[in-house]
Amino acid sequence: MRSLFATALLAAAVPAAAQDALLLTNVGPDGHSIFIEDGVIVANGGSILPPEKGRTVDVGGAFVTPGLIDMHVHVWGEAELAAYLAHGVTTVRNLSGMPFHLRMAEAIEAGTLEGPRLLTSGPILNSPGPNAQINHVMAATAEEARAAVRAQHEAGYTRIKLYSNLTGEAFAAALAEAEALGMMVTGHPVEGAREEGIPFERDFLVPIADTLAAGFETIEHTESIAFHGLRSTTDREAGEQLVADLVASGSPVTPTLVAHRNLVRVAESQGAYASRTGTEWLNPVTQQTEAANIAAWASRDPAYEAGQAEFYSWMTGAMQDAGVLLVAGSDAGIFTNIPGDALHDELELLVEAGLTPAEAVDTATANAARVLGEEGRLGCTGAGCAAEIVFTACDPRADIACIRQVVGVVRNGRWHGEEDLANLRQRASRHDVEQIVTDLVEGMAAQGTPLDPAMLGM
Repeated sequence: MRSLFATALLAAAVPAAAQDALLLTNVGPDGHSIFIEDGVIVANGGSILPPEKGRTVDVGGAFVTPGLIDMHVHVWGEAELAAYLAHGVTTVRNLSGMPFHLRMAEAIEAGTLEGPRLLTSGPILNSPGPNAQINHVMAATAEEARAAVRAQHEAGYTRIKLYSNLTGEAFAAALAEAEALGMMVTGHPVEGAREEGIPFERDFLVPIADTLAAGFETIEHTESIAFHGLRSTTDREAGEQLVADLVASGSPVTPTLVAHRNLVRVAESQGAYASRTGTEWLNPVTQQTEAANIAAWASRDPAYEAGQAEFYSWMTGAMQDAGVLLVAGSDAGIFTNIPGDALHDELELLVEAGLTPAEAVDTATANAARVLGEEGRLGCTGAGCAAEIVFTACDPRADIACIRQVVGVVRNGRWHGEEDLANLRQRASRHDVEQIVTDLVEGMAAQGTPLDPAMLGM
């Protein structure tokens, strides 16, 4: 029998012969049903009769959670998209954009490429300094920063990412230009030029208060916030004041605890962790370029780094307790963080930091949807929500380890069962190296820093 709720919804919104209908039955301990059409959840609850046309899937009592949203990733090729879906990640926010990301996002939206919904910033905007990287766009003056932001807007990017060494004048100009163009801003706390004696003998030229006042979509990395706001100390009293300042600013934070924790594991294993099972899903081109970083972290003092990780965990828990809005991000795509799997790691680390399993799940669902301005569409499983769902063998809101037991994923209304998930995992390790190199060379040329393909070592 249909429930009265489901009958009313179906009568109002569902044609009798739905072409794209998907009915999921035997959901959760109560065995209820979820009805989906045209990529939208029409009804969730009770018993719903199968549609005349469409597909019916018995999910075997699996638990339902909104599709996971990873708010900090680095996508380098199409193979990685399959890894995200296989782990229940249905939306990603890429924070180091190139032209191929815009094309990739369009193809996913059009249905010609299978993958999670892809949001992307433009190329990272930075100034010369110790944190500058080859894929950053350099802007030290106000004029250069305004021009860089305009160029990204004209290219089709809707958000910019700012980085640590950005000068004060470039920072102010980038914010003003982004606001004028209606672009969102995210990134690291901005420090200014790293002059002699900074930060251990004197403070940063750009105080962290400027980042907190800037209205970032999210501030990235507990580690970076602690480094800037506390000048690399682990003073918990000062940390509590910094957390209070974050609360007052209203700034959401992406902790990315897994980024530093995986580096600790590289140090503890003398590098072996960087080639563990699953790293075949990491992009082989960028992995080749990161060989020196892997070697450097393999030689670090693991005891010191573990102590730092403990402090970042404490501070993240303090942010949650104080009311900072936290969203989950894995920094997947860097040399230690496996697409999809790293978000599961991050949710477990958030629980270790003091969040309940339900609160940790919220960081990758409802909280992320709120930050993205998509409450009621993403991060939910009720009627009217997008049909972005992950099914697990047990309840991750009771035990966060259950988030790893993915048995089914719905992405844009399409069902992926266990055989489909196995195929996605296989596809995730089949990298098109030639296309990756082509895309990276094109991207570097587009931002004015041509790259010799030989430098990629492939």
